[in-house]
Amino acid sequence: MSAEQPDPRSLDLAVTLSETPNGPHHEFTLRAIRGKLASGSTVPDPQAALDAVLRNGEAVFFPEPGPPRLCTQQYGGPQQAVVTGTFGGRRVHTTLTLTDGCEIARWRALAPLLGGTAGNAGRT
Repeated sequence: MSAEQPDPRSLDLAVTLSETPNGPHHEFTLRAIRGKLASGSTVPDPQAALDAVLRNGEAVFFPEPGPPRLCTQQYGGPQQAVVTGTFGGRRVHTTLTLTDGCEIARWRALAPLLGGTAGNAGRT
């Protein structure tokens, strides 16, 4: 009997967002089964969050190893988001920041998951 492969569009993610290192935290969840929202999602716009995660795929959580990336040296602020849970059956534990151009782009790609929209860098 073969084990069933997890659906790559199923996810159960928890987000802890902090505006400043010692400031208050905001917590959100996003749950989906086979690409459809599941009960228990608490992000402000669950469908937009799910669309952002599925559009960006697993590479946003599990980057491929390779040569160092060249990123612009810019600082977007002290905000930080820790995302944990599962995506497509794989364990997720990643931290998003605004510390350079590459991280700012990753943050904006997932802004709906972080409680905001791509235009405001995810701020709530």
